[in-house]
Amino acid sequence: MSESGRDHTARATLPPVRRAPRLAAGRARALGLPTRGTTNANRLRRVDRWLLATQVPRLRDAARPLVVDLGYGASAVTTLELVDRLAPVVPGLEVVGLEIDPSRVAAVAADRDPPRVDFRLGGFELAGLRPVLVRALNVLRQYDEDSAARAWDTMRGALAPGGLLVEGTCDEWGRRASWVALDEGGPLTLTFAARVSDLQRPSDLAERLPKALIHHNVPGQPVYEFLRAFDAAWASAAGLSTFGPRQRWAAAVQALADDGWPLVGSTRRAKHGEVTVRWAAVAPDRSSAAAG
Repeated sequence: MSESGRDHTARATLPPVRRAPRLAAGRARALGLPTRGTTNANRLRRVDRWLLATQVPRLRDAARPLVVDLGYGASAVTTLELVDRLAPVVPGLEVVGLEIDPSRVAAVAADRDPPRVDFRLGGFELAGLRPVLVRALNVLRQYDEDSAARAWDTMRGALAPGGLLVEGTCDEWGRRASWVALDEGGPLTLTFAARVSDLQRPSDLAERLPKALIHHNVPGQPVYEFLRAFDAAWASAAGLSTFGPRQRWAAAVQALADDGWPLVGSTRRAKHGEVTVRWAAVAPDRSSAAAG
């Protein structure tokens, strides 16, 4: 595995979108469509832990450590949790929650405390803000793949110099999650995170793949091969089950690294039920798809 100082430095780009997808424009030119709004306390704890472990230096180095929480839903709870987690370690932190549904913005007016935390109308255009970090969880599941790629491009184009977009999905209780980290140049890494005791095998997480990958989890595609290798490593580590599922997960992650998969970050993250792999190793193989 690479040292933590080298995290998220290798870049890969999405293939060009052949046609511009239709993204509904609402008030204030907010781009996108409303999500279901479903949210729960602590639902995004896994991605927040990863942000704390990997992105605090990026925020501390910024002249204005602005974070956008895109699509916070029917409640402000996960945005406020993000503030509570980051503020103690990022001086001058500002978090802005964006929603495309005006009624959801109005509903959380009592939670506004600018500049520490604010809520505004906005979508993929990020309301004209230039954030250092964007958390966009569970906002692209309803789109087709081309539209999701266009949304990636729009959000990346709104980042501050050196900024990062984190886009992915999780289940309603936050026990299974995956996300892609992207900078202005494109996708960098894919992370899986889980309550490991709830898994039969690592490939159970396939149901939570981001939109850019979920339709490519088929034989011959890189993400499928990665999950198959992870399942094999998990099976080989069955003897460690006596010491708990986290130890088994950590051993399987180490086996992936030993087998040459380009994993990113400290092995300590594996003990939290995480694994991060470089995007280039799992990105869709468009030539294979075209041949099929």
